[in-house]
Amino acid sequence: MLYRQIEQNKRKTVILVLLFVGLVLAVGAAFGYVYQANWQSGLFTALVISAIYVPFTYLTANAQVLSMAGAKAVTAEEYPVLYNIVEGLCIPAQIPMPKIYVVHDPAPNAFATGLSPKKGAVAFTTGLLDRLNREELEAVAAHEIGHIRNYDIRLMTISIALVGIIALLADIGTRMLIFRSGGRGDRKNQHPAIMIIGIVLIILAPLVAQFVHFAVSRNREYLADATAVELTRNASGMIGALRKISGSDENLTVRSAKQATASMYIASPFNKDRHSSSFMSWFATHPSIPSRIERLEKM
Repeated sequence: MLYRQIEQNKRKTVILVLLFVGLVLAVGAAFGYVYQANWQSGLFTALVISAIYVPFTYLTANAQVLSMAGAKAVTAEEYPVLYNIVEGLCIPAQIPMPKIYVVHDPAPNAFATGLSPKKGAVAFTTGLLDRLNREELEAVAAHEIGHIRNYDIRLMTISIALVGIIALLADIGTRMLIFRSGGRGDRKNQHPAIMIIGIVLIILAPLVAQFVHFAVSRNREYLADATAVELTRNASGMIGALRKISGSDENLTVRSAKQATASMYIASPFNKDRHSSSFMSWFATHPSIPSRIERLEKM
């Protein structure tokens, strides 16, 4: 059951990422056709922007995430138990020891960053460290190490960059649609139906892009939960941790969390997202805690 779920999640993620790339290219082509009657020029524009924006986001992502979260690097002398847990999990995961950070916040949460295992980092809030026992803390650490081992941070970083590219193209396209006159003689070769499809795609693309990004994020959380069980050989630790992370009536919002990095956390860092409706869950960065626990119990 465990390995079947891991393989299913990986296949779903590949499909979602291919859909994402296709959406970027489709928006670029629509942009070119609507405004220049030349879809090739729009496709080329999308590729050029991607070639600049994706590497920039890729190279600066780690520092930005840790800085925005207010994470502080800690030593083994300050947190010996935490270091011991993380170090022990790196052996079965077969990755180098990641840097360990602590975020001084009462809300229980954690996240990982690092575009490759060699540059990995894990961060835990003080609220999480205070609330969880060793078994549960080991499960959370295994979950975050799973993100690093599975190259999830690289995937999510590229996903965030592609969302930004689509938003940029759509914003330019929408502004041109509003302020530019439509009666131009050089558009005689444009088919009206294709024009309408292109305009609709430009307008709706950012919403679709966010939807795909959230779907990738939710799928990665299921995979990281399964990886945590693989590394610890103990589903009850992950179940207990998720229950404690979500089972409090107090405010669970991480003060330093930003919407752009919300998908990096083990659970949504915003209290309002923990109680969203079933419809809004399709636009959530994380699957619901009950659904995650249900999958873990089946293991």
